[in-house]
Amino acid sequence: MEHIMHLHNDPFVAIAEGRKSIEVRLNDEKRRSMNIGDEVTFINRKTDEKIKCKITNLYTYDNFEELYKHHDKLSLGYNEDDIASPADMNIYYPLENQMKYGVVAIEFNLEK
Repeated sequence: MEHIMHLHNDPFVAIAEGRKSIEVRLNDEKRRSMNIGDEVTFINRKTDEKIKCKITNLYTYDNFEELYKHHDKLSLGYNEDDIASPADMNIYYPLENQMKYGVVAIEFNLEK
């Protein structure tokens, strides 16, 4: 099965350069349909460029705080000198939605 996800430029570039291997999202109905082995096409919101990846693992958590405890910041797309904070995700996903759906870490390999 193929899934489409739109990304801002910075995380898209991090994936394209092989620096980001996990995308985090709400575990809503759309994400619950994902399975290991499925293909994800990431689309850059700024340039419309596309890259394809294959899902290698799915990790579900109650909230981003738990997710951040289990995954290193580099795999999530942060730089070595960045301070990784689960609160960063509150900009995109309100706490009430996190509580309602939970969250998912989608691990993938870039297809070349």
